[in-house]
Amino acid sequence: MAIKADKIWMDGELIDFEKAQVHILTHSLHYGLGAFEGIRCYKRGDGRSAIFRLREHARRLVESCHIATMPLTWSVDDVMKACVDTVKANNFEDCYIRPLAFLGDGEMGLAAMSNKVRLAVIAWPWGSYLGDEGIQNGIDARISSFSRHHINAAMAKGKITGQYVNSILAKREAMADGYQEAIMLDSSGFVSEGTGENIFAVYDNVIYTTPFHEAILGGITRDTIITLAKERGYKVVESRMTRDFLYVCQEVFVVGTAAEVTPIRSIDHRQIGTGKPGEISKAMQAAYFDLVKGDATNHDEWFEFIS
Repeated sequence: MAIKADKIWMDGELIDFEKAQVHILTHSLHYGLGAFEGIRCYKRGDGRSAIFRLREHARRLVESCHIATMPLTWSVDDVMKACVDTVKANNFEDCYIRPLAFLGDGEMGLAAMSNKVRLAVIAWPWGSYLGDEGIQNGIDARISSFSRHHINAAMAKGKITGQYVNSILAKREAMADGYQEAIMLDSSGFVSEGTGENIFAVYDNVIYTTPFHEAILGGITRDTIITLAKERGYKVVESRMTRDFLYVCQEVFVVGTAAEVTPIRSIDHRQIGTGKPGEISKAMQAAYFDLVKGDATNHDEWFEFIS
């Protein structure tokens, strides 16, 4: 689907979509130092539109820039306002939002210490990342031949643009082989995450997920699902997992802002459970979508209402 909007926010100003351009010598284009977020605005059951967990996303963007030695001149509140203004300027009721911080043109070479840190916010309508079919019936995944970054080789807690080459290669490999997603192991061989999602597994009605302090991005949707699961009485254990543990689990599902809550029906040609979304996966899907799209009001503190 072609991305299209009326306005894009760039460096404090809303400009026409077609005019949101940068110079070919933009440093981040050459060397990959930048930070970004993926955020969703949902039209909820009461007809109002609201951005989900905007403050947490804006804070993580600022933290990612700090990790990447790219201090922003915009605060968390500034980033939040830019996101709200962008959605309103495009009259979107339901959309995906992409703030992007990057090093502009000026010096070349690796350090480019004097180059300006720039900020843009783009919004566009976007369905579930792994498709409605995947949401309903699950997807097929493979263990990637690419390992997730070692925690001292890349900054796992920063959502840094260049680090996603690792995910891109794993994703392309998986899709070329007929899978919809790749599951990445860490440098010690334990389950890390998907190419753009966190992973949950269900064994004997206990929900397992890779610990926050491991080589994973601390997903905001991951945190949401842990909270919702505990509120519904499920036991959630943060623990290292092996690939063969996933093979014998009754359920596996991935979560993320883009992917939302998507079940996995097979891994490496091994059927997971019944080969269909399991009861806990469906329960967490229902809880999540009732929260972001439905009538649930128990976590209104997670929403920035725009209409």
